[in-house]
Amino acid sequence: MEHRVAITGIGAVTPVGNTAKDTWDSLVAGKCGVGLITHFDTDDFRVKVAAEVKDFDGAELLGKQQAMHSDRNVQFALVASDEAMADSGLDAEGAIDHERLGVYIGSGTGGLKSYTDNVYTIEKRGPRRASPYMVPMMISNMAAGEVSIRHKAQGPTLPVVTACATSAHTIGEAFRAIKHGYADAILAGGTEACIIPESIAGFTSCRALSTNPDPATACRPFDADRNGFIMGEGACVLVLEDMDHALARGAHVYAEVVGYGNTADAYHVTSPDPKATGIARAIKQAVEEGGVKPEEGLYINAHGTSTKLNDSSETKGIKLALGDAAAHAAHVSSTKSMTGHMIGATGAVEVMACALALENGVVPPTINYRTPDPDCDLDYTPNEAVRCKLGWALSTNLGFGGHNAAIALKAFDGE
Repeated sequence: MEHRVAITGIGAVTPVGNTAKDTWDSLVAGKCGVGLITHFDTDDFRVKVAAEVKDFDGAELLGKQQAMHSDRNVQFALVASDEAMADSGLDAEGAIDHERLGVYIGSGTGGLKSYTDNVYTIEKRGPRRASPYMVPMMISNMAAGEVSIRHKAQGPTLPVVTACATSAHTIGEAFRAIKHGYADAILAGGTEACIIPESIAGFTSCRALSTNPDPATACRPFDADRNGFIMGEGACVLVLEDMDHALARGAHVYAEVVGYGNTADAYHVTSPDPKATGIARAIKQAVEEGGVKPEEGLYINAHGTSTKLNDSSETKGIKLALGDAAAHAAHVSSTKSMTGHMIGATGAVEVMACALALENGVVPPTINYRTPDPDCDLDYTPNEAVRCKLGWALSTNLGFGGHNAAIALKAFDGE
């Protein structure tokens, strides 16, 4: 027996808001979360801007001890999961069998800052000065582990690491686990906190980041003058739940997850395949499983990184998967124009945007779009949100290593 899968809870900590509601309101308003980097001194760096989370105090939100022993990426995940659980109502006594509650939360880089901090300590002060929390703070599975402990989730728990496609894959795999009866509900999403010198230096050296020093114009997906992505940080966690389980307890359903595609380019470690066949196959898989019908109002939250190669190849992939007419009829946008690229968290934020777009009938914009690119010729919802009736949504993500993911959602009609 296959089960329908609902989204019943959302939590988020992002560069444009420290809650899901504030994040969504900012996305609709076209608020830019990019600013000058404050986490470290950028005097010697070519990249000066990033999309940082603002006014986040882990010690205040989680307690001093928890914050002290948790990398920033884990702190983000814990706060987002608390919000998602409360929003779903599954935090109430008896609302869920905890052996049927799982956690699928991933991170592209894990506790990178905790690792580098300890490396410097060991080099300067010797190996005995390494923190006893070094290993649990740096490993990439710890967000999933800490969230499962915090919410007593004893069901299937699986972190995923597929770079920029990480949390699209966690949501897709969680969808399949519930669809095929392995859990009643799963906290699914991603988290990232890698706005640190080592990460910025590395991404700059592989020519992935924008060197535009102006925060207001640095991130411009699909624009002809784009020249790289903007590093972001934060977390987003969604509660995916068996539809019957959700309706039986009177839960609010934001949208229904109906399809998932997972493919690989098998082409290059950092560049997408210019033929775009990998992402096209992922989209086709999600569309076929979900029965997506573009003519019934389709919104595509594109990966849209603001890099030359990604945006043109992704545009090609969308057209290849859906056909020219359907692709041009769809509403498309890149919310990375506002949040920056949140790496392992980005897919979950963008699925959240799809779910709320379906519920509210609003397509968030692609801001900073000024100069059309002939290779990017779809309707990217430039600069201002559009109100319209939507029936379906697709979220697409591509990761270093050639990982591709697509999630299909359907507007919930009450049944």
